[in-house]
Amino acid sequence: MSVKELLAEAISLPVEERAVLIDTLLRSLNPAEEGLDREWIAEAERRLDELRSGKVAPVPADDVFAEIRKRSAG
Repeated sequence: MSVKELLAEAISLPVEERAVLIDTLLRSLNPAEEGLDREWIAEAERRLDELRSGKVAPVPADDVFAEIRKRSAG
């Protein structure tokens, strides 16, 4: 099967299956270090707990991008 044929078949998949395919291909290019996924999950859970508890406040995306533009302009 050619790459062109493979791509045509992949594009015809439902979106969820395409997402799994993309994730699998990307992971094959850059395999995660052992235990790294667990560390990221733990970090995400910690941050979510901080948000839910009120320990930290969410920052609107517009504010984040404005700050990035400000820093990159100067």
